[in-house]
Amino acid sequence: MKLTRRTLLATTAAAALAGRSQFASAASPPGDVVGKVTVGYQGWFACAGDGAPINGWWHWSQNWGQPPSPTNTAIVSWPDVRDFTSTYQTAYANLGNGQAARLFSSYDQQTVNTHFQWMQQNGCDTAALQRFNPTGGEGPTRDAMAAKVRQAAEQYGRKFYIMYDATAWTSMQSEMKADWTSKMSAYTTSPAYARQNGKPVVCIWGFGFNEPNKAWPADVCLDVVNWFKGQGCYVIGGVPTHWRPGNEDSRPGYLDVYHAFNMLSPWMVGRISDIAGADHYYNNVNQQDQADCNAHGIDYQPCVIPGDLQSGHRRHGDLMWRQFYNLTRVGVQGLYISMFDEFNEGNQIAKTAETSAWIPASSGIRALDEDGTACSSDYYLRLTNDGGRMFKGQAPLTPTRPTVPMPVQGPAGVIFYEHVDYDGVAGATLPKGSYTRAQLQAAGVQDNWASSVKIPSGWTVTIYAEDNFSGQSWVRTADTPNFVALSPHANDHLTSCRIS
Repeated sequence: MKLTRRTLLATTAAAALAGRSQFASAASPPGDVVGKVTVGYQGWFACAGDGAPINGWWHWSQNWGQPPSPTNTAIVSWPDVRDFTSTYQTAYANLGNGQAARLFSSYDQQTVNTHFQWMQQNGCDTAALQRFNPTGGEGPTRDAMAAKVRQAAEQYGRKFYIMYDATAWTSMQSEMKADWTSKMSAYTTSPAYARQNGKPVVCIWGFGFNEPNKAWPADVCLDVVNWFKGQGCYVIGGVPTHWRPGNEDSRPGYLDVYHAFNMLSPWMVGRISDIAGADHYYNNVNQQDQADCNAHGIDYQPCVIPGDLQSGHRRHGDLMWRQFYNLTRVGVQGLYISMFDEFNEGNQIAKTAETSAWIPASSGIRALDEDGTACSSDYYLRLTNDGGRMFKGQAPLTPTRPTVPMPVQGPAGVIFYEHVDYDGVAGATLPKGSYTRAQLQAAGVQDNWASSVKIPSGWTVTIYAEDNFSGQSWVRTADTPNFVALSPHANDHLTSCRIS
């Protein structure tokens, strides 16, 4: 159902009967952030040899000039890379299953496209592209990432906006304005650029934090907020958890800065590690934050975190679900998932290694089954989808997590499809074995016909362009929605295959 101002009022009344206060006293009508699930998107991983201007292992390693290894790493979680057509060899030992330990690059357009396809498939409406100080050596790569995100958002029907992170940005006051004017404002012409109340959305993260690398005076911060509002923007503030009382992680004397924003999104990473902590914030922070925002005509977009996987905080999804439940009860205006691809802090919802079979041997990195509960690599994407549906009133309000960590598998087998994105005619489900052209045709897979394939977890499919397992070959270990994207492209080239 499309959510309009009229249906919002009706939904609010119905939600109150169900024990929720959906979008209670919203300052703004539904748009691209109000009533939506936004994910924080880093897009900051590069690999040597990927063509990125930064020319190194950006954010994978401590020393970007050397490949990541157990002694030179910047990550605490390992991604599931089976959906990416290009990956890069690291200095880690092989995975537990014997395969090489390889990582993706955000600089590859297919990587960004895949991420945005996951967003599309799992109810993530909007992506907030993180933009740190672009005036140094990272600038050209960050500029390129903005263009790649725009392309992916347009292709997969998602919205995106620029989220400036002011951390350690000494000349932020002048340089952020110049960056918006000379570069980033051009992206607002994209039909995929997020708008709220008819205005392009911009977020500024970091004002008021009680940390040495965020020490700008309140009047400087207020000037920047008001400048962006003067440019016609709807401005979100990524603010300290305790912005309202102005203590703990917040500097005192910044309340006027916080109240100048159109929307507030208080930070939560590192604040909770269990359900009791989530409930504490619901009772003592979230409800009071919402009341303050209501009183000042500000929209409220608190963070939802999956939890630090490496520290064992996730409780196989129960921590994240409790936040969805609590914040839906509060009636918040939007949700901000921290984060989509944050493998450095272990708070990512993107596909992640399921078991030790998909993690470098002896690396000490935890898989999603770290607490003994088997979880699919896309579990936290699916959980976000279900939590978002509850938040939007499309599913019942419940404290009980409905998302199963490991879906029941259907008949095990490989399925080839006539068109990309698993569309068109599907061939028969193929068990493990070797299939010549005649055998494939007998199973409904015509010669030079297939354009996509679904592959059970842990299986390997080798596609051959000629009969009897000869000619050009492609090895796939995960669902592949578009053979055109392979290099060289494999579209309409399948003649024989081996499945193991």
